Amino acid sequence: MLALLGVATIVVLLVAILSRRMSALVALIAVPVAASLIGGFGLQTSHFVIAGIKGLAPVVGMFVFAILYFGTITDAGTLDPIIDRILRTVGTRPTRIVVGTALLALLIHLDGSGAVCFLIAIPAMLPLYDRLNMDRRVLAAAVSLAAGVNFLPWTGPMIRASASLHLPVSAIFNPLIPVQIVGLVFVFGTAWLLGKREERRLGANLATTDVLLARHDLTDEEKALRRPRNFWFNILLTVAVLGTMVAMGEKIPPALMFMIGLCIALLVNYPNVEMQRKRIDAHARAALMMAAILLAAGVFTGIMQGSGMLKAMAQAAVGFVPASMAGHIPVILGFVSMPLSLLFDPDSFYFGVLPVIAEVSAQLGVPAVKIGQAAILGQMTTGFPISPLTPATFLVIGLTGIDLAEHQRFSFPLLFGASAVMTLACVVFGIFPL
Repeated sequence: MLALLGVATIVVLLVAILSRRMSALVALIAVPVAASLIGGFGLQTSHFVIAGIKGLAPVVGMFVFAILYFGTITDAGTLDPIIDRILRTVGTRPTRIVVGTALLALLIHLDGSGAVCFLIAIPAMLPLYDRLNMDRRVLAAAVSLAAGVNFLPWTGPMIRASASLHLPVSAIFNPLIPVQIVGLVFVFGTAWLLGKREERRLGANLATTDVLLARHDLTDEEKALRRPRNFWFNILLTVAVLGTMVAMGEKIPPALMFMIGLCIALLVNYPNVEMQRKRIDAHARAALMMAAILLAAGVFTGIMQGSGMLKAMAQAAVGFVPASMAGHIPVILGFVSMPLSLLFDPDSFYFGVLPVIAEVSAQLGVPAVKIGQAAILGQMTTGFPISPLTPATFLVIGLTGIDLAEHQRFSFPLLFGASAVMTLACVVFGIFPL
């Protein structure tokens, strides 16, 4: 009975979200609460909900303050000199331009926002591509690869995986650091090959071509916020925050590091109290929206776990999975996670599908952390820039002026290749059993 109720709950949740009959926020709260009441749990439902929300509090705190921190140092102009230097360095060689595009997108995507990454990187590089008659699909692929492989601890998929599996972010991310390095090598190697492809296609002495330097023009409001004299301070502060979080993530909560970093960044860059308030207000909307989704996910996972529905589904599913295949589940999921981005939006996958896979795997002796790591290698990481379920995809095609089908045909093999290479790296490094 509980297993059937759990399956029905997840199916209704997925249908409600994917059909857009409910927002993810509404579905993650309303559907499990209704299921719990139907299951006869009555007032116990509130205890399930509170337990789920409490478990997610550290993750919510980290995400909120990460957004505020990166928003503040970006407002202060920390990335501006880096962007300008990249644009000056790439010159007119397609190989340099495509590699520079990937580097620029990677740096801008440090805040974890795909939309911001594409809104800055594509307009900055597009004039160079057009003046040299380079293929705009290459530009779309380069920014997509760089943003897709960047699954840092404060990015949406990592936060969702941590929340849905009730695992510390550091437990999922830290073992994947060498894997991400392999992924970045693939990204820049692919960017270089795409640049060589463009050089062969254009077949001209591009080094002598006169190209005006593309620059991102700042508005008067943006100029007023820039603090160029604090560039090195902001860089060192960011390195200290991120370095401490990675090295001591299990001893010092990441949320605390971003809280302290935000306080220091505001005091140094915007000592005026009114300016501090305005900087927080400027980024509060994005932080609040994601925090609300995560807290709603706490309602869902709290009810599914507390009521026993998740365990009942897993016990029923275990019988269909041969014991000999159990150890291969992370590898299989690693390979299919990227294509699954075309079928599931991040909320429905990480909060609806992933917990069931993890529970089934746990009963077969595979730790949940391996399942979370496998999902991160593709599901809405390398997969999000081509998924029709994410607004960021339409930003890419809108800003580059190419069709969705063109972008998918050109970029899908490259993004899937990045996911496959990282999955193989997990096997080589012993993160996944084979």
